[in-house]
Amino acid sequence: MTQTTEKITKDMTIESIFAKFPQKAQKLATALTKTGLHCVGCSAATWETLESGVLGHGLTEEDLEKLVNTLNSILEEETNLETITLTQRAAEKFVAICKEDGKVGYGLRFDEKPAGCSGFEYALDFSPKAADDDLIITQHGVDIHIANNTLERLLGAEIDYVDGLQSGFKITNPNVRSSCGCGNSHGY
Repeated sequence: MTQTTEKITKDMTIESIFAKFPQKAQKLATALTKTGLHCVGCSAATWETLESGVLGHGLTEEDLEKLVNTLNSILEEETNLETITLTQRAAEKFVAICKEDGKVGYGLRFDEKPAGCSGFEYALDFSPKAADDDLIITQHGVDIHIANNTLERLLGAEIDYVDGLQSGFKITNPNVRSSCGCGNSHGY
């Protein structure tokens, strides 16, 4: 299990938050956008502090304190480095999509591909059956298929599903060492 002791403060820029905590970039980006800060991928993220962004978007000091606490609670979440975690919400959404697409019983292929400004992007897909060199991890009744050659980079990752303006599957990976400003691509 891993956990960080460093904290996010209101005087940090969004860019510096992602640079300091790339392994949690996706969850942090989701929390920021849910609060109303959609500057996650814009140029303001390089110079605007969290405080000036919150107050500049018409939110209050109380909102700022709540956001900082939320971001730091994300940093405090423990990670199991020996598996892939598929949240209950993500498993339910995947099963529902399989049903809609006529792919009941398919597994979830979890992979990554070279892309983006930081090196890699995650890839999720339907997997009719595991390949011979796959590790199969079952979470909430869903088989996750992962190629053995990606295990070192992907073990410890959490796959979640988030509803809202930027709905979709979101992945948090403690092995990531760098992330782009929008939190979509990553490097090791």
